[in-house]
Amino acid sequence: MTPFAEQGIDSKLMKTLLLDIAQERSACQLLTIIVDQLAELPDVALARIWLIQPGDICTQCHMREECSNQTACLHLMASAGHSTVDPKADWSYLNGFFRRFPIGVRKVGSIAETGRAIEVTDCVKEVKWIARPQWAAEEGIKGFTGQPLIFKGDVLGVLAVFTRSNLQDSNAQIWLRMMADHAAAAIANARAFEEIDRLKAQLELENEYLREEVNEAQEFGDIVGHSPSLRAVLRQVELVAPTDASVLILGESGTGKELIAREIHRRSARCDGPLIRVNCASIPKDLYESEFFGHIQGAFTGALKDRAGRFEAADRGTLFLDEVGEIPLELQSKLLRVLQEGTYERVGEENTREVDVRIFAATNRDLKKEAEQGRFRQDLYYRLNVFPIEIAPLHKRKEDIAPLAAHFLDLACSKLKLNRSKPRLTQANVLELQQYDWPGNVRELQNVIERAVITCRSRSLCFDLPASEPIETETRVEPKQTGPEILSDKEMKRLERKNIAAALQQSGWKIYGPAGAAELLGMKPTTLTSRIRKLGLKRPR
Repeated sequence: MTPFAEQGIDSKLMKTLLLDIAQERSACQLLTIIVDQLAELPDVALARIWLIQPGDICTQCHMREECSNQTACLHLMASAGHSTVDPKADWSYLNGFFRRFPIGVRKVGSIAETGRAIEVTDCVKEVKWIARPQWAAEEGIKGFTGQPLIFKGDVLGVLAVFTRSNLQDSNAQIWLRMMADHAAAAIANARAFEEIDRLKAQLELENEYLREEVNEAQEFGDIVGHSPSLRAVLRQVELVAPTDASVLILGESGTGKELIAREIHRRSARCDGPLIRVNCASIPKDLYESEFFGHIQGAFTGALKDRAGRFEAADRGTLFLDEVGEIPLELQSKLLRVLQEGTYERVGEENTREVDVRIFAATNRDLKKEAEQGRFRQDLYYRLNVFPIEIAPLHKRKEDIAPLAAHFLDLACSKLKLNRSKPRLTQANVLELQQYDWPGNVRELQNVIERAVITCRSRSLCFDLPASEPIETETRVEPKQTGPEILSDKEMKRLERKNIAAALQQSGWKIYGPAGAAELLGMKPTTLTSRIRKLGLKRPR
């Protein structure tokens, strides 16, 4: 009996190995345990495990010409052994020449294709089974056994063991076959546990991202209004919702762009999937990539654990990029790649992941102008601008003010749980609201209504509207002038206020830097800040 049979494969060692692999829930750790413990057995030179997985490096694989379909192959997942020629050699590496094996090619591929074990009792005589005879001769390789990893009739991969003694003992083969069967079952269980953990983590991630979104949606309610411009928007929603096209929603801040995105998602084929919102304006520049694509533990300072990104959370659903114009130019190429190819990598990870996401984007900027001036990638703009929807500001759809005000009144009374009678929204209240220009749009209207409900002490509502010039609805007859028009000091201040407000609105209330309000107005930021305070301009909530 050979030394391998006498010392290596005994019942005590194998029972210990079987117990160890049965208790491991991580597939990666499981495979490492198997090859490490097999490599510790006397006369075992090298132990390796390949698993069948989709082809991933077909363009650079050494065995591409031998691969028949290039859709699936054997991936080297674990390796352990020791060299007698070079004691410092590392045989645990996974990126060598045989990191991929086409199914059906050579002895390892043949085992995967047929599901039958291959035993080479004397590698010196049966040299055809050895891919590198010189390596086998130098290392004293005499025996080889390859066992298929089979679970419920499916071949999961191949376990290969190279030995420095001839394999002639049937007891050794029985133990290796038993160990391969247990390993296959353990691999299937570990994969199931990992899938459960992945789905659980994704569900927790979706809950975390969606909890705030659901609360906001419930508070804001469904789309309310009946103006011609809003009806036109809803007709566009009906057209684009059943498709999978990207949608760019344009409009001033507070016009309800997110509500339109939710309505498109609700009517789409992805309605059962998540709708994940990302406020691109609130993400620090250094964290954009991590926020979008996730990171692995240790990828950067503060990365204490693996974290999935918004794209992964939105898989098979919709990702809503609010304020998309705020994404830094240098990061837009990575966003474009995932939109075009559907692939990405977490920060600090080399593994390429696939994702199936529909994109909605919203902005109050003129993205076309930004792209023409080089502040936004043109290719990304055209990718997002497949189906643009523009929402009119509230002062251009006065018909919606009355139903919106009534809706927000009901919401505010329900939210605040008033112990008094519900205030009334009178016709005078509606007329007062319609005379205001609403720079903060629907969001400002909601805040004004809620504040009026809190402060009212009777059934009459009193609105605390900021000082602003009402929108003129009647045509004024101007006196004929023979010379240049002369404006009063009050009119000059009104025009200045209106001009500054327009610049602030166009820049999204950004004062400093490129495309800021100060640059648009051609004045110093400090001067502009002083005039904003003097004119009583306040940023809409």
